[in-house]
Amino acid sequence: MSNLTNKLLNRTLRAARVRAKITGTAERPRLSVTISNKHVSAQIIDDVAGKTLAAATTVGTKQTGSLAEQAAVVGTDIAKKAKKAKVTTVVFDRNGRQYAKRLAALADAARKEGLEF
Repeated sequence: MSNLTNKLLNRTLRAARVRAKITGTAERPRLSVTISNKHVSAQIIDDVAGKTLAAATTVGTKQTGSLAEQAAVVGTDIAKKAKKAKVTTVVFDRNGRQYAKRLAALADAARKEGLEF
């Protein structure tokens, strides 16, 4: 098994382990964050109803700057959309990623806009 395959498998296992414990409800939906090499996206999901309440992404935008700066923009955007959807508190789902630079930038920006988690 190659190093990359092993790394991706481990991240998938971590994500599944966390997802088994975290579920989004109508009162406290799940904020799921996905970070690729080029883009950042976030969704607020009600797992009980199976609906996405709000979503924000860098795909299709002309964002410039580092990926951490782009993640901060997505964080503020998702928090504003959450306010419109009348969501104030969420459960943070980091999808098996380490809580560092890009993920922390998104979370801090969302917290500054008033989203609680």
